[in-house]
Amino acid sequence: MASAPERVRVPILLPVALDQTYDYLLSPDMEMPPAGAFVMVPFGQQSRIGIVWSHSVGQGKLVDPKKMKAIDAILDVPPLPPLSLQFAEWIARYTLAPLGMVARMMMSASAAFEPTKPRFGVTLVPGAPSPQRMTPERAKALEIAADGSIRAKTALAVEAQCSAAVINGLIAAGHLAEVAIPEKRFARPDPHHHENTFGEHQGGAVHLLRAAIDADVFSGTLLDGVTGSGKTEVYFEAVAQALAAGHQVLIMLPEIALTSQFLGRFAKRFGCEPAQWHSALAPPERGRIWKGCATGDVRVVVGARSALFLPFIDLGLIIVDEEHDAGFKQDDRVHYQGRDMAVVRANLGKFPVVLASATPSIETHVNARSGRYRHIVLPGRFSGVEMPDVTAIDMRTAQPQKGQWLSPPLVQAVTETLGRGQQSLLYLNRRGYAPLTLCRKCGERFQCPQCTAWLVEHRFKHRLNCHHCGFSLPLPDKCPKCQEPGSLVACGPGVERVAEEVAARFPDAKVALLSSDLIPNLTEMRAVISRIEAGEVNIIIGTQIVAKGHNFPDLATVGIVDGDLGLAGGADPRAGERTFQLLHQVTGRAGRMSIRGRGLVQTHMPEHPVMAAILSGNREAFLEQEIRTRQLGMLPPYGRLAALIISARDKGLAERAAREIVRLAPVCERIEVLGPAEAPIAVLRGRNRWRILVKAPRDFDLQGYLRLWMDGIPPIKGDLNLSIDIDPYNFL
Repeated sequence: MASAPERVRVPILLPVALDQTYDYLLSPDMEMPPAGAFVMVPFGQQSRIGIVWSHSVGQGKLVDPKKMKAIDAILDVPPLPPLSLQFAEWIARYTLAPLGMVARMMMSASAAFEPTKPRFGVTLVPGAPSPQRMTPERAKALEIAADGSIRAKTALAVEAQCSAAVINGLIAAGHLAEVAIPEKRFARPDPHHHENTFGEHQGGAVHLLRAAIDADVFSGTLLDGVTGSGKTEVYFEAVAQALAAGHQVLIMLPEIALTSQFLGRFAKRFGCEPAQWHSALAPPERGRIWKGCATGDVRVVVGARSALFLPFIDLGLIIVDEEHDAGFKQDDRVHYQGRDMAVVRANLGKFPVVLASATPSIETHVNARSGRYRHIVLPGRFSGVEMPDVTAIDMRTAQPQKGQWLSPPLVQAVTETLGRGQQSLLYLNRRGYAPLTLCRKCGERFQCPQCTAWLVEHRFKHRLNCHHCGFSLPLPDKCPKCQEPGSLVACGPGVERVAEEVAARFPDAKVALLSSDLIPNLTEMRAVISRIEAGEVNIIIGTQIVAKGHNFPDLATVGIVDGDLGLAGGADPRAGERTFQLLHQVTGRAGRMSIRGRGLVQTHMPEHPVMAAILSGNREAFLEQEIRTRQLGMLPPYGRLAALIISARDKGLAERAAREIVRLAPVCERIEVLGPAEAPIAVLRGRNRWRILVKAPRDFDLQGYLRLWMDGIPPIKGDLNLSIDIDPYNFL
């Protein structure tokens, strides 16, 4: 008697914190699914969605088929393309994150894996006689429906200004019919919709970018232009060339939720808006875009860093705008730098990547210097207006009045700007009203009970908030320690306190306060930005949101309330670079169209190299000094860093574990292990944190060393947690 044929083993990757696939059996009635297909499988006591992987990962000896479980179902979902699987494995190897957690990022649209629920609407029944009882409401509804369109019942009721009962009555009478609403199709950007005219420098840049698309090979390009130089319009031509060649395009922005202006510029060039990908999207829309990328229906995505993990079927170009922005770095679960992973994704797919910035990161600048990237420079503003004059206000001599934060020269500049009918921007990268609240009688300071951080007063909301863990409590009327009423005093300024001073000084001015904690949703944020663009605001007060590529035509004066704030970076090797980038970007908002702008920086250290570079506009001198500092310290990009964070609720347990981990570090002359030391924020969300910093030469296999080290450490159990961050950006 012939034996039953052996059932096929299929390696399945589950989106969990494990670095291996599991073999499942294929049922005899199933066809072999392709690599990247999604399946439903039993996992423990649950059914989970898994991905058919191209090969087994991290498995030991084969499991007896009698003990193996079978795949329950193959889902009717577009599979991940082969390049997505390669990309996931590359990131897992580089970041030392479990492959399952990388796969989880590729499955971030849960609605894509759920059955599509048909939506029903109503349409006019052709040839139906007029209702026996015709009311004005019924007549209006039938008049609107006469165009033959399918509308949701509520939409028709709103348009006809009638109740839902009127629509239901027309359905019952046979005058309207309920039908399925066709799924909305994605608009297709037209590369020839609108042709821009370019000057000499912009035209040369356009030619080089088009040539990079036509070459159809991997290349990296730094598009380096001053604020207002037309970088967006220039790289739009690369987008058009890629679309004309039949490719999909990804444009990455650090603050996608704030890009209403960008979307308008895109629509002007291509005739429609692109698909957007960001955290504010509703789940059904996320699922629709995810599927659209996998089928090719979505041609252009404008998205945050997570858009890198969408299942593009034919990606042919990635643009990373504001490539220097720290918002491209993810600091939880899988630690990765979105800009760098965009370069990897382009390299795997053999297509171009363009990194655009007015203040390129040191890493990107060095890559351009060494020839790894093509370097395209746009030296002047597209409008022809010169860059703003930037001057320092020495706070040691031009002190504000007691209890105030704007110096006399800055107040005078804003007054003059208001008199000319132009806009001013006051920038302070500190949310809330005050960074510290204390009792003037007993000295009690309000600290977060879960973090080593002060609670920030948010006076507009009458609360004290922790900006690290989200802890919040109402602003008390008296000191909780000594019970003294009215003794609490706010120390230092936040944007709310600056707004209070502006309201007192300029009572007739129309003020807009741009801070992420004060504007509850994307719609309201875009509405405020639109008001500013339309000139309906005289004074803008904001945090770093205002530095994110906005173009305010009437903005003439920018005042930096505390230019020294970012220089207190302590052990952060990028503190100077970040401060320079931020101040340059903010002051660059001034005078972008037809007026010459000016920037004023309040500082106690006008002689600091960063301040000197901002005031002189000599970016190259600053870059030279910063590069020399990195070279001498063997810091990125001339050396490599990795951070190990050990945390536990018990401080002693975290410290002992950290010291034991350092003791087990393999001896290597080329490696420098620093620490352990308490993290600057020693307690975060109730967990005590210890840091270990690993330094290595640029050409050293840092990941290999860390794998060897981790293999020699006993399993991390109980309340202990160990997190590894390759190329750290956060040193808190």
